[in-house]
Amino acid sequence: MIFILLLALVLLGVPFAFAILGSLTVLMSTGDLPYHIRIVSQQFFGGMESFPLLAIPLFILAGELMNEAGITHRIINLATAIVGRLKAGLAHVNIWASVIFAGLSGSAIADTSALGRVFIPSMEKEGYPRDFAAALTAASSVIGPIIPPSIPVIIYALTVSGVSVPGLFLAGIVPGFLLALGLSIYVYFFAGDLGATQSKQQSRRHALLHGLLPALMPVFVVGAILAGIVTPTEAAAFAVVYALILGVVLYRNIKLVNLPGIFARAMRDSAVIMVIMGAVAAANWVLTFERVPNMLTEWALMSIDTQWTFLIAVILLLLVVGLFLEGIAAILVLVPILHPIAMALGIDPLHFGIVVIFNLMMGLITPPMGLCLFVADSVSGVGMGPIIRRILPMLGVQFLILLLITFVPALVTFLPRLAGY
Repeated sequence: MIFILLLALVLLGVPFAFAILGSLTVLMSTGDLPYHIRIVSQQFFGGMESFPLLAIPLFILAGELMNEAGITHRIINLATAIVGRLKAGLAHVNIWASVIFAGLSGSAIADTSALGRVFIPSMEKEGYPRDFAAALTAASSVIGPIIPPSIPVIIYALTVSGVSVPGLFLAGIVPGFLLALGLSIYVYFFAGDLGATQSKQQSRRHALLHGLLPALMPVFVVGAILAGIVTPTEAAAFAVVYALILGVVLYRNIKLVNLPGIFARAMRDSAVIMVIMGAVAAANWVLTFERVPNMLTEWALMSIDTQWTFLIAVILLLLVVGLFLEGIAAILVLVPILHPIAMALGIDPLHFGIVVIFNLMMGLITPPMGLCLFVADSVSGVGMGPIIRRILPMLGVQFLILLLITFVPALVTFLPRLAGY
């Protein structure tokens, strides 16, 4: 009943945070309603009063500053210098620019918007169909939330106890690069005849020098966290300062008069996530009070006897959920329920975390509610139908990579284990 009510409220257009609170009335009405309302209010605000949560608005602000600093063209030139000579060069540049951009924004939607405005017209000029360019930009943007630093990874680690943010950062590196490699193989063999054979090259040395400083930001951020020098929240503050220095002092693309607008956009995007975090904290308290996670864990352990059966069930569940719910919202709602079951079955927490995040991020390019599809359509103007037709094979590639990292856990856990996590 809770899930049905939640889904109905979401489909009716109720904001997700309020849909969560509304669906809780099924449980709250069965007990002391005034007491539940009072506790839920306390848990709602308590869920937002956390020092580690400051990393979310700070990383969002860092991404906004890097976008405003005009680093998109520098990243594209850097990717062109690396892979632009390959067959279907500009398509490869699109994919690997997303890899570099992932370390700056950690957001697939920001990736689709910023890179799409450059790549879609550029690829069309080189002979690629406009709908293919839009689909490839959306598909490659999924790399953003997987390669560190990643906002979904931070939210996942804060949602459950005992999961390390640095460990999850390391666990996402190989899956992110595998996704980029898989899309590149698809482009090389199946899309090489759509556009120009190679992309136009600038001076390689010039591109490397001008793209080096933006590309170093994720290296500094993740490296400082792994070395134990800073916490993720402190690293996010460092990223903001780094972005400010690049944009205001070195590149001089950000004027002081632009800063209030940049901060306002970051606050607006952060507020959406924080309100959902508060609503989910309240929901988790009510569910725990009513022993719902315990009952589901007991039922799952009686019904599912192997890790692989559970992982297959989780993949199917999250693929369906991703059709209707945004990834971060789904993490906040489902992970507190699924994580204890995974731990009881002996699944590695870092492996399970990356599988869940990868799975839900695919929902960003899955119709009918894929946010990156809407962004790609708004940038390209070709319509949802043509983009969906073009993106289906790329979605198939992503599903194969998902299966690979699910059933070969060492691909996810190798780097964290090497670093001692």
